[in-house]
Amino acid sequence: MEHSSSHQPQALGPAVPPHKQSKRGPAVKEIISTVGILLLAPIAAVIFTAFVFQFYRVDGPSMEETLQNNDRLIVYKLPKSLAKLTGKEYIPARDEIIVFNLKEDPSGNGDARQLIKRVIGIPGDRIVVKDNTVTLYNDEHPDGYDPDAGTEHQATTIPTTGDIDLVIPDNQVFVMGDNRANSLDSRSFEPIPVDNIVGKLVMRVFPFKPINN
Repeated sequence: MEHSSSHQPQALGPAVPPHKQSKRGPAVKEIISTVGILLLAPIAAVIFTAFVFQFYRVDGPSMEETLQNNDRLIVYKLPKSLAKLTGKEYIPARDEIIVFNLKEDPSGNGDARQLIKRVIGIPGDRIVVKDNTVTLYNDEHPDGYDPDAGTEHQATTIPTTGDIDLVIPDNQVFVMGDNRANSLDSRSFEPIPVDNIVGKLVMRVFPFKPINN
Protein backbone atom coordinates (compact mmCIF):
# COMPACT_ATOMS: atom_id res chain seq x y z
CA MET A 1 0.00 0.00 0.00
CA GLU A 2 1.27 3.38 -0.85
CA HIS A 3 1.36 6.05 1.85
CA SER A 4 0.87 9.68 1.09
CA SER A 5 2.40 12.41 3.25
CA SER A 6 -0.04 14.69 5.04
CA HIS A 7 2.62 17.33 5.90
CA GLN A 8 2.19 20.66 4.21
CA PRO A 9 5.25 22.44 2.89
CA GLN A 10 6.47 25.13 5.32
CA ALA A 11 6.45 28.72 4.23
CA LEU A 12 9.91 30.26 4.25
CA GLY A 13 10.63 33.92 4.84
CA PRO A 14 12.86 36.02 2.65
CA ALA A 15 16.43 34.82 2.64
CA VAL A 16 18.96 37.01 4.51
CA PRO A 17 22.16 37.53 2.57
CA PRO A 18 25.12 35.84 4.30
CA HIS A 19 27.12 39.07 4.52
CA LYS A 20 24.34 40.73 6.55
CA GLN A 21 24.05 37.78 8.91
CA SER A 22 27.75 37.87 9.72
CA LYS A 23 27.84 41.57 10.56
CA ARG A 24 25.16 41.65 13.26
CA GLY A 25 27.02 39.53 15.80
CA PRO A 26 30.27 41.52 15.77
CA ALA A 27 28.39 44.84 15.84
CA VAL A 28 26.54 43.86 19.01
CA LYS A 29 29.73 42.62 20.58
CA GLU A 30 31.43 45.90 19.71
CA ILE A 31 28.70 47.89 21.43
CA ILE A 32 28.80 45.70 24.53
CA SER A 33 32.59 45.95 24.65
CA THR A 34 32.52 49.75 24.33
CA VAL A 35 29.87 50.12 27.04
CA GLY A 36 31.88 47.79 29.29
CA ILE A 37 35.03 49.87 28.84
CA LEU A 38 33.14 53.09 29.55
CA LEU A 39 31.74 51.60 32.74
CA LEU A 40 34.97 50.02 33.95
CA ALA A 41 37.34 52.90 33.13
CA PRO A 42 36.18 55.19 36.00
CA ILE A 43 36.28 52.28 38.44
CA ALA A 44 39.80 51.37 37.33
CA ALA A 45 40.86 55.02 37.66
CA VAL A 46 39.53 55.22 41.22
CA ILE A 47 41.30 51.99 42.22
CA PHE A 48 44.52 53.15 40.54
CA THR A 49 44.42 56.50 42.37
CA ALA A 50 43.52 54.93 45.70
CA PHE A 51 46.20 52.25 45.73
CA VAL A 52 48.95 52.86 43.14
CA PHE A 53 49.69 56.42 41.96
CA GLN A 54 48.25 59.83 42.69
CA PHE A 55 48.93 63.29 41.29
CA TYR A 56 49.70 66.18 43.66
CA ARG A 57 50.40 69.89 43.41
CA VAL A 58 52.93 71.52 45.74
CA ASP A 59 51.36 74.26 47.84
CA GLY A 60 53.92 76.37 49.69
CA PRO A 61 57.69 76.90 49.96
CA SER A 62 58.64 74.32 52.62
CA MET A 63 60.50 72.02 50.18
CA GLU A 64 62.41 74.69 48.26
CA GLU A 65 64.76 74.48 46.42
CA THR A 66 64.03 70.80 45.80
CA LEU A 67 60.37 71.44 44.99
CA GLN A 68 58.73 74.71 44.05
CA ASN A 69 55.25 76.02 44.68
CA ASN A 70 52.78 74.64 42.06
CA ASP A 71 55.07 71.80 40.95
CA ARG A 72 53.02 68.80 39.76
CA LEU A 73 54.12 65.50 41.23
CA ILE A 74 53.41 61.77 41.07
CA VAL A 75 53.30 59.98 44.41
CA TYR A 76 53.72 56.20 44.49
CA LYS A 77 51.29 54.56 46.92
CA LEU A 78 51.62 50.85 46.14
CA PRO A 79 54.22 49.93 48.83
CA LYS A 80 52.00 51.50 51.50
CA SER A 81 48.90 49.81 50.05
CA LEU A 82 50.58 46.38 50.00
CA ALA A 83 51.86 46.80 53.56
CA LYS A 84 48.36 47.67 54.72
CA LEU A 85 46.83 44.68 52.92
CA THR A 86 49.37 42.30 54.47
CA GLY A 87 49.02 43.74 57.97
CA LYS A 88 52.56 45.16 58.02
CA GLU A 89 53.86 48.65 58.66
CA TYR A 90 55.30 50.67 55.78
CA ILE A 91 58.61 52.24 56.80
CA PRO A 92 60.05 54.57 54.15
CA ALA A 93 63.79 54.93 53.69
CA ARG A 94 65.77 57.82 55.12
CA ASP A 95 66.00 60.76 52.72
CA GLU A 96 62.87 59.78 50.77
CA ILE A 97 60.28 62.49 50.18
CA ILE A 98 56.82 61.46 51.33
CA VAL A 99 53.26 62.76 51.43
CA PHE A 100 51.40 62.20 54.68
CA ASN A 101 48.26 63.21 56.53
CA LEU A 102 48.68 65.67 59.38
CA LYS A 103 45.57 65.02 61.44
CA GLU A 104 46.05 67.92 63.84
CA ASP A 105 47.69 71.15 62.76
CA PRO A 106 49.78 72.53 65.66
CA SER A 107 49.99 75.93 63.95
CA GLY A 108 46.26 76.45 64.40
CA ASN A 109 45.87 77.29 60.70
CA GLY A 110 43.21 74.69 60.00
CA ASP A 111 42.23 71.10 60.45
CA ALA A 112 43.75 67.95 58.96
CA ARG A 113 45.74 68.38 55.77
CA GLN A 114 48.39 66.67 53.68
CA LEU A 115 52.04 67.70 53.75
CA ILE A 116 55.12 66.75 51.75
CA LYS A 117 58.45 66.44 53.61
CA ARG A 118 61.72 64.53 53.63
CA VAL A 119 62.28 61.53 55.92
CA ILE A 120 65.23 62.30 58.22
CA GLY A 121 64.98 59.50 60.75
CA ILE A 122 63.25 56.12 61.03
CA PRO A 123 62.31 54.00 64.10
CA GLY A 124 65.24 53.48 66.49
CA ASP A 125 67.25 56.47 65.25
CA ARG A 126 68.23 59.15 67.74
CA ILE A 127 67.95 62.62 66.26
CA VAL A 128 69.54 65.71 67.75
CA VAL A 129 68.89 69.24 66.49
CA LYS A 130 71.17 71.72 68.21
CA ASP A 131 73.23 74.77 67.28
CA ASN A 132 71.53 74.91 63.86
CA THR A 133 72.69 71.43 62.83
CA VAL A 134 71.15 67.94 62.67
CA THR A 135 72.93 64.86 63.98
CA LEU A 136 71.60 61.32 63.56
CA TYR A 137 72.69 58.37 65.71
CA ASN A 138 71.98 54.70 64.96
CA ASP A 139 73.66 51.29 64.92
CA GLU A 140 75.55 52.13 61.71
CA HIS A 141 76.70 55.50 63.07
CA PRO A 142 77.02 55.27 66.86
CA ASP A 143 79.08 58.49 66.92
CA GLY A 144 76.48 60.34 64.88
CA TYR A 145 76.51 61.89 61.41
CA ASP A 146 74.94 64.74 59.47
CA PRO A 147 72.12 63.23 57.32
CA ASP A 148 72.24 66.25 54.99
CA ALA A 149 75.97 66.03 54.26
CA GLY A 150 76.82 65.21 50.67
CA THR A 151 73.27 65.73 49.38
CA GLU A 152 72.25 68.13 46.64
CA HIS A 153 69.70 69.79 48.91
CA GLN A 154 72.22 70.54 51.67
CA ALA A 155 72.49 74.24 50.88
CA THR A 156 68.81 74.85 51.67
CA THR A 157 68.87 72.92 54.95
CA ILE A 158 71.42 75.14 56.68
CA PRO A 159 70.79 76.37 59.27
CA THR A 160 68.29 74.00 60.90
CA THR A 161 66.75 75.73 63.89
CA GLY A 162 65.32 73.87 66.87
CA ASP A 163 66.33 72.13 70.05
CA ILE A 164 65.51 68.41 69.87
CA ASP A 165 66.98 65.23 71.31
CA LEU A 166 64.80 62.14 70.93
CA VAL A 167 64.77 58.50 69.91
CA ILE A 168 62.19 57.87 67.19
CA PRO A 169 59.55 55.39 68.45
CA ASP A 170 58.43 52.26 66.62
CA ASN A 171 56.20 52.85 63.59
CA GLN A 172 57.02 56.56 63.42
CA VAL A 173 59.31 58.68 61.23
CA PHE A 174 60.89 62.09 61.73
CA VAL A 175 60.32 64.45 58.78
CA MET A 176 61.55 67.91 57.84
CA GLY A 177 61.17 70.27 54.91
CA ASP A 178 64.24 71.12 52.86
CA ASN A 179 63.54 74.80 53.41
CA ARG A 180 64.27 74.46 57.13
CA ALA A 181 63.73 78.16 57.83
CA ASN A 182 60.14 77.98 56.56
CA SER A 183 58.79 74.50 57.23
CA LEU A 184 56.15 73.08 59.54
CA ASP A 185 57.54 69.64 60.32
CA SER A 186 58.50 67.15 63.05
CA ARG A 187 60.34 69.90 64.92
CA SER A 188 56.86 71.24 65.68
CA PHE A 189 54.57 68.21 65.66
CA GLU A 190 57.13 65.48 66.54
CA PRO A 191 57.51 62.20 64.57
CA ILE A 192 54.53 61.11 62.51
CA PRO A 193 52.86 57.66 62.67
CA VAL A 194 53.60 55.60 59.56
CA ASP A 195 49.85 54.94 59.30
CA ASN A 196 49.53 58.59 58.23
CA ILE A 197 51.83 58.15 55.21
CA VAL A 198 50.15 58.29 51.79
CA GLY A 199 53.14 57.41 49.60
CA LYS A 200 56.54 58.52 48.36
CA LEU A 201 57.47 60.98 45.65
CA VAL A 202 58.71 59.34 42.45
CA MET A 203 58.47 61.99 39.74
CA ARG A 204 57.87 65.65 38.97
CA VAL A 205 55.74 65.92 35.84
CA PHE A 206 55.58 69.73 35.63
CA PRO A 207 58.01 71.26 35.17
CA PHE A 208 59.60 68.07 33.93
CA LYS A 209 63.05 68.00 35.51
CA PRO A 210 64.91 65.73 37.94
CA ILE A 211 64.36 66.02 41.69
CA ASN A 212 67.48 66.77 43.72
CA ASN A 213 67.88 64.31 46.57
